[in-house]
Amino acid sequence: HHTLHTTHYTPHTTHHTYCTMSALTPEPGAVLGMGNPLLDISAVVPQEFLDKYGLQMANQILAEEKHAPMFAEMVANFPVEYIAGGATQNSIRVCQWMLQAPHSCCGYMGCIGNDEFGEKMKAQAAADNVTVSYMVDEATPTGTCAVCVKDSERSLVANLAAANNYKIAHLEKPENWALVEAAKVVYSAGFFITVSPDSMMKVAQHCCEENKVYCLNLSAPFIVEVPPFLEALKNLLPYVDYLFGNETEAMAFSKAMGWDCKDVSEVAAKAARLPKQNGGRQRTVVFTQGGEDTLVARDGVVTNYPVPEVKKEEIVDTNGAGDAFVGGFLSQLCRPVAKHISDMVRAGNYAASCIIKVSGCKMEGEPISL
Repeated sequence: HHTLHTTHYTPHTTHHTYCTMSALTPEPGAVLGMGNPLLDISAVVPQEFLDKYGLQMANQILAEEKHAPMFAEMVANFPVEYIAGGATQNSIRVCQWMLQAPHSCCGYMGCIGNDEFGEKMKAQAAADNVTVSYMVDEATPTGTCAVCVKDSERSLVANLAAANNYKIAHLEKPENWALVEAAKVVYSAGFFITVSPDSMMKVAQHCCEENKVYCLNLSAPFIVEVPPFLEALKNLLPYVDYLFGNETEAMAFSKAMGWDCKDVSEVAAKAARLPKQNGGRQRTVVFTQGGEDTLVARDGVVTNYPVPEVKKEEIVDTNGAGDAFVGGFLSQLCRPVAKHISDMVRAGNYAASCIIKVSGCKMEGEPISL
C-alpha cells in the first residue's frame, strides 16, 4: 500500500516569457498529433433541444442514429459557427500558436473527406501554420461535431464520418512516417482509439524505442466504459509518458480499472504507477478539474497547481478548454531545453483561459508573456 504524498505548488515571482525564440524554439515538426479531424458546428441551444436529443452538458459522445437529424436542425434553427475542431487537432493548433515560431513546429494526421468542410479544415491549418497530412476519403464526407452551448457549458456530439476511416497504411507511407521520425513529442486524444488503435500502437512503440515522449488523453468517459476501447487503452498505457484527463474521466477510469479510489488525486497517483515500458522516464499524469486545482502525479508525489481565476462573465463557452490546456502544456514540453513541469501547467492553464473567452477553439492575437 502506497502512501499518497500531495504537495501544493507555490508560484515563484519570477518573470516568465513564453514567446522567446532562439535556442528555446523547437525544430520543425517537433510535435505530432494524430486524431479525428472534425468541423465543429457550434450554436447556443435551448434546454428543449438538449432534452430532445438526450444530451448532457460537459459531456462528449459519438452520434447515434437518433442524433442524425440534429445537425441539419441546428443549422436551420440557430445561428451556427463553423470552426475547425477535433480534440487532437485543437491541441496541436494551440501548441503552434503558443510557440509563435516562424516555422511549423507542429504536424497533424487524420482523415477528412474531399469536400467543402475538408477544404475549410486545410485552410485553417495553413492559417495556423500547422503542417497537416490528411488522408482523404473520396467516398465519405468530412466529420462534424455538434457543439451545443448553454449557459457557457457545452455538450459535444461527434459524427466521425471520414475521420472514422483513417488507416495505418496512410501512416506507413514514407512521407508520413517521416513526420513521425522527425517528431520529439507525439500526442493523441483517446478519441482516436475508436478509429485506429493500430496506428497509435505503432507510433507509441516507436516513441518508446527512440526515447521520445508519447502523450495520450482519456478524452471521455465512454472511452473507458466501452470494453474494446478500454482494452486498446490498456494496451497503450505501458507506452504513455504523459496521460491527460479531467476529473470526470479520471473517476470513470478508476471505476473501469476496478480501483476503489475516493478522489481524483488518488486516481492520478495510481495511474502514474501503472507498468511502463520505457523505464528511463517516469509516467506523469495530469488531471484538470475546471477552475479547481490541476493535479500532477509523478515520482510518487501528487502536486496541486492552482488555476488562475477567470471571471464568470468572461466565459463564452468551455468548448476546447481541455484541448487548449494540452496545447499549452505541449508547447513547453517540446522545448529543446527542458522546462519545469510548473511551466507546462502554467502554459496549459493560460491557453485554456484564452479559449474559454471565445466561441470554440480560436486563437486571437498573440499569447502574452506570462
